[in-house]
Amino acid sequence: MQLKNVIESPCGIRYMLDQLELQSGFARRWLLDSPMMTSSEDIAASYAVLHRFDEFVNRVEPLFINTLNNKLCGLKDIRTTIKNLYNHAVLDDIELFEVKHLAILATDVTRLLQEHGMDGVVEIPALDEVISILDPDGMKIATFYIYDSYCAQLKDLRAQMRQHPEQQDDLLLKASELEDGVRKDLSQQLHPFATAIEEAQLALARIDVNLAKAMQIKQMGMTFPMPSCDGITRYQAMFHPQVKEALASRGREFQPVDIAFGEQPTLITGANMGGKTVVLKTLTLCQLLYQFGFGIPAASAQIAVKDEIYFCIGDEQSVEKGLSSFAAEMKNIDAVIKASRENKKLLALIDEPARTTNPTEGAALVTALLKVLAGKDMSLVMTTHYDIEPGDARCLRVKGFENGAMDYQLVEVQDGEVPHEALNIAQSLGIDSEWITTARTLLETSN
Repeated sequence: MQLKNVIESPCGIRYMLDQLELQSGFARRWLLDSPMMTSSEDIAASYAVLHRFDEFVNRVEPLFINTLNNKLCGLKDIRTTIKNLYNHAVLDDIELFEVKHLAILATDVTRLLQEHGMDGVVEIPALDEVISILDPDGMKIATFYIYDSYCAQLKDLRAQMRQHPEQQDDLLLKASELEDGVRKDLSQQLHPFATAIEEAQLALARIDVNLAKAMQIKQMGMTFPMPSCDGITRYQAMFHPQVKEALASRGREFQPVDIAFGEQPTLITGANMGGKTVVLKTLTLCQLLYQFGFGIPAASAQIAVKDEIYFCIGDEQSVEKGLSSFAAEMKNIDAVIKASRENKKLLALIDEPARTTNPTEGAALVTALLKVLAGKDMSLVMTTHYDIEPGDARCLRVKGFENGAMDYQLVEVQDGEVPHEALNIAQSLGIDSEWITTARTLLETSN
């Protein structure tokens, strides 16, 4: 799975990408094409590089970061040109310019990183010979022209053109033939460097991405995760950056959450508006950020690697397939059940399954789902508003309405009973008092 495959996930991964201050379109495309890491070794190697960039952005002057970013703005996607070079094609002037520009850019970025002890963090192939081929006069200017230095005969012919303008047509044809020969010769000289040029382009994209990730960690107050050694994922003061920003814009604060879960199913209960969905969105977001090598929005995090991640959220219609909310939800959960029977480590985060059906059948479906997925080689975190028998599941509950305000912390409880706080929450929102009073009376009468 590539990052671009989860960009539309309702967990908020697109927000994180939109907040990433990438300097080049090629770096963004490279990032979107990057696969989700499922190897602990690959993840550790990725974070080792990001650690160096994090240390870098915290010790150098902002002016230097701006200088480096300005250089990275010049990174262009020249994959077609590189492919032509591999295939022994004769490059035209634009393609030769692209190669020269990239070679000079790679050299400049290498020099800037070396000045601050960052050489070798991301290996950029040396392209000095490429520059020498395309810059025979040593001007170090990122432009391309068939210089006189390439061919003595061409130099003489151009001199004749200046001296004898009346012979322009004949001389132009001869000059064009010589220039074609120069392009062919340059392309042949550059062919052995195709791999190095390609690797330099990718290295510059990695630098752009890691620098942007490091800046995001600093700006959002995120942390570096630790790998879980016992299969249990733990977060302290976990927060959702997008929700936090939305609350801040209204003068409110996001309440961070502590949570831990392993392969024992975890059931989260709580009243509506209790933050259960935000918890699942944040858990999904953090897992994806971890396995794509980003900072984690928490005070601390230990995360277990998973082969596949499933986030099933209710009220999800599939117009293209002609499915209702309930049908689309059932199809998504069915995919989780089928995947759980394969030899893979899964993380499934399911938000209030069967919420759109009647309470009797809904509670039965939720209870059955817990039984079906229990004992599988997977982590399951599920929210519900149904009162159900949790079986072997670990039960967490949102603390809920206390002292006139919501407390979104999770506390461990012994059963899956859902707290009855809807009327208190509605009253705190200033909902019509007659409606609330009438509802209370009906409840007291029914009891």
